[in-house]
Amino acid sequence: MAEDNDTNAESEAAGWSESIPAPQPSGEGPIGSERILNQEEIDSLLGFDLSEEEMSERTGIRAIINSALVSYERLPMLEIVFDRLVRYMTTSLRNFTSDNVEVSLDNISSIRFGDYLNSIPLPAILAVFRAEELDNYGLLTVDSNLIYSIVDVLLGGRRGTAAMRIEGRPYTTIERVLVQQMVQVVLADAKLAFEPLTPVSFALDRLETNPRFAAIARPANAAILVKLRVDMEDRGGRIELLLPYATLEPIRKMLLQQFMGEKFGRDNIWESHLATELWTTNMDVRAVLDEQQVPLQQVLGLKVGDTLMLNATPDSLIELRAGSIPLTRGRMGRRNAHIAVRVEAPLSPHARKAVTRGHQ
Repeated sequence: MAEDNDTNAESEAAGWSESIPAPQPSGEGPIGSERILNQEEIDSLLGFDLSEEEMSERTGIRAIINSALVSYERLPMLEIVFDRLVRYMTTSLRNFTSDNVEVSLDNISSIRFGDYLNSIPLPAILAVFRAEELDNYGLLTVDSNLIYSIVDVLLGGRRGTAAMRIEGRPYTTIERVLVQQMVQVVLADAKLAFEPLTPVSFALDRLETNPRFAAIARPANAAILVKLRVDMEDRGGRIELLLPYATLEPIRKMLLQQFMGEKFGRDNIWESHLATELWTTNMDVRAVLDEQQVPLQQVLGLKVGDTLMLNATPDSLIELRAGSIPLTRGRMGRRNAHIAVRVEAPLSPHARKAVTRGHQ
């Protein structure tokens, strides 16, 4: 034991002696001289590490360059629009497939158009659609899992069995037609999702299986990528909706809104509440028999018993006013023990304008 302890002590002493740098002779500069980076550290700093070329996240200067993409988080209204799209798609795809369909929003991100085309897993069907009012195009990608699942469901496939996939062959005409019908259902839902914000009609332009033929923007252009997951019990797949920023540019100011009530179309709940409160609001209405202008000296000289002559007869129309706003005209009479006014004319245009301004 004593010998082992001596051996350990000697090894520790040797280790300490190796870790302590030897003193430099005078004239060679200070001990803490500037450290030189090796090639690996330089590549990592610049973001050109070849061993991690396929990684989606970059570091260094390349990360700074890629950060020039406009973040979708600067368009907060997009999340509300796509949440509405998920709700509409859940209902419409259930009606389309007569099956229990669940649609979920996986991710919303910003990406360059060229990077997205290179990342599409093939085989897939790419639907190019046109946003009529925005005068530009978008891209909707349906992966192979969802294609075979939709075909299997629509053609009466058994539940509990995975959809059969036959690789290495192009999609048949039946498969393309069925997927085209599903794409049209999704585009109709997208129209409804954008409708409270702005009316936009999405029309299917063509179906492609090669990403090179679905180039709707330059490779360096930024775009919004929305990934949707469609689950039909034990089957399903993914739908990816890509909208270039050039497509969204005409409605960018609307997408910058922070919440739905900020000039975001009509709010049915608020309209119903306001209408209920208006119906229960009390308003004072005055019946004016006649109106005259007299000198102030005559008014100050009025005494008890003086008579004011009105320019009105029993058959004259009186004016109904709400404050200073004339509403309509009517005739005075009696109903039971009360003095009554029968309306003889429709509501005046001035009253309509005043009510409209009050409603706004």
